[in-house]
Amino acid sequence: MITTWWAGLSLAMKMLWGVTLVASLIFVVQSVMTFLGADADSGMDIPDDASGLPDDLDGGTNLYTFRNFVNFFLGFGWSAILLRERIASTALLIFVSILVGVALVAAVMFLFKWLSSMQQSGTIDLHKSAVGCSGKCYIPIPAARSGEGQVQIVINGTVREYGAVTDGDAIPTGTPIKVLEVLGEETLLVEAPNSLII
Repeated sequence: MITTWWAGLSLAMKMLWGVTLVASLIFVVQSVMTFLGADADSGMDIPDDASGLPDDLDGGTNLYTFRNFVNFFLGFGWSAILLRERIASTALLIFVSILVGVALVAAVMFLFKWLSSMQQSGTIDLHKSAVGCSGKCYIPIPAARSGEGQVQIVINGTVREYGAVTDGDAIPTGTPIKVLEVLGEETLLVEAPNSLII
């Protein structure tokens, strides 16, 4: 059945189906990798400036990425396949398919940019709300900022782990702590309750 159907296709339709199916498969793999937290575009960016360095994919600002090429061919291919019986003009069919492909790329770029901005905004709010939170020491914290340990704190009902330093004595694992200050992207200044200055 499938063999007969495939044999009846023209060379152009075979190529179109081939590109579309490959793009669809890659799209599924990329989606799975994205949900699993992997970077499906790693090492596959095409430079878009004189420096040869690609923009950050997560920011959604780089047009020339492997992901965007896949999205374009996904939109283009399926549009051409699904609309070929409804649009008699080949030129019009190609034009409409190109528009759909470009629209899909734009939509995905907008989505990534929006998600990136939401993530950055959430990080800032998270750090502002970390000060004053209580938790416990997860990995021992050396005294007098001589090294970094790790703490678990509860923010908005969610347990989060951060690197931590202290100005006081060393804080062993399991000791209750309180966040005094946010020092960096992932580092907190904490003290144990018995060393807090009241």
